[in-house]
Amino acid sequence: MFKEFKDFIATGSVIDFAVGVIMAGALGAVINSFVENMAMPLVGMLTGGVDFSQMKYVLSDAVIEGGKVIKPENALGYGKVITAFISLLTIGFVMFMVVRAYNKTKAPAAAAGPSDIDLLTEIRDALRK
Repeated sequence: MFKEFKDFIATGSVIDFAVGVIMAGALGAVINSFVENMAMPLVGMLTGGVDFSQMKYVLSDAVIEGGKVIKPENALGYGKVITAFISLLTIGFVMFMVVRAYNKTKAPAAAAGPSDIDLLTEIRDALRK
């Protein structure tokens, strides 16, 4: 059983998949950082200084008595959803560009020639003449 597991892990596809997952996690962290620290401040500036990460709809206010929070605020943080959506679009666009560049480096498929039956038919016709 250990040998089978070792053979399974040593196959190229499993290793390629693991490398892909690790690279995707690293790329996701970089893109999320870009969105949060570069893109969202620019979007906020274009929308008049709005900070999307702080946008929320308060369902019920916090209850504070004597400087102590008795009941925390209950709110829908839709600004964080907007940020996540922009991050998703950015990640999708970057992945599209990576796949597009990769596809351009691949050799074009060889043009399909005539089938064996077509070639045999041509030979037969040539022999008849």
